[in-house]
Amino acid sequence: AQIVATRIYVDNSSVFFTPNGNVNTSVSMSAGGHAMVVQAWDANGKIYKASLTLTVSGGGGGIPGNAQLIDNIDQMSGWQNCDVCAGQGGHGFPSPHSLTQWVGSPSMDGQSAQYWLGGSRPYGSALWWKQLGARSNASNFAYDLYFYSNNPGAAQALEFDVNQSVGGKKFIFGTQCNIKGSHQWDVWNRDHWEPTGVGCGQPSAYTWHHLVWQFKRSGGQVVFVSVTLDGHMSYINRSYSAIGSGVQELNVAVQLDGDYREENFSIWVDRMKLYYW
Repeated sequence: AQIVATRIYVDNSSVFFTPNGNVNTSVSMSAGGHAMVVQAWDANGKIYKASLTLTVSGGGGGIPGNAQLIDNIDQMSGWQNCDVCAGQGGHGFPSPHSLTQWVGSPSMDGQSAQYWLGGSRPYGSALWWKQLGARSNASNFAYDLYFYSNNPGAAQALEFDVNQSVGGKKFIFGTQCNIKGSHQWDVWNRDHWEPTGVGCGQPSAYTWHHLVWQFKRSGGQVVFVSVTLDGHMSYINRSYSAIGSGVQELNVAVQLDGDYREENFSIWVDRMKLYYW
């Protein structure tokens, strides 16, 4: 019978789900031993299960074993948001938007976060960010999350960012899957977007997609190292100058950009984490 669902568990926690038998993903794990289970169900309700024990020596995906981890950021309280500041040059216009946390379905671990953008004015946008403390000694980052959309065709772009301010400089690790524009991953260069040459088309609906971005700051440079989407890694290797800043902070961000039709749409984000070292 046809396989109708597949789920991966690591250490008794669900880390991946797909409504079919096709599995092509990467799973981030910390250094040490882990128990993995891959379980599938067919149309008749029969369950297939495979178990294995893994030992990760380097944290996986270029993440060292001594990296610090901030886990389940999507479940944290204290998320901030804006719409006007999400517009071009920080001068947008009001757009209805909301964040609903601890959503049971769709989710991977039972508690996802739903980011919703609405309204009727074309090219509306909304930004959400979570402050994580200064952590000024950190200079390398891996932003790891899963996202799911009910209507990805309504998005002009989906943005996923890390921002660090330290030593009088602000390092903006800004990225966007530019669905309707360049059809590439774009990265932020001080005051504008630059295409990377790495493709990023419209993601499939009703499917969890696994995204991992790696960044670092080197001197006064913002360095985009690599992007991995659904197990496919591409090196970016682009560096730009940081801008000035008088604060000390570290945060992660999600932004939804609507297209010319401004159809209401949501993305759900789950298992959001930030490695830093």
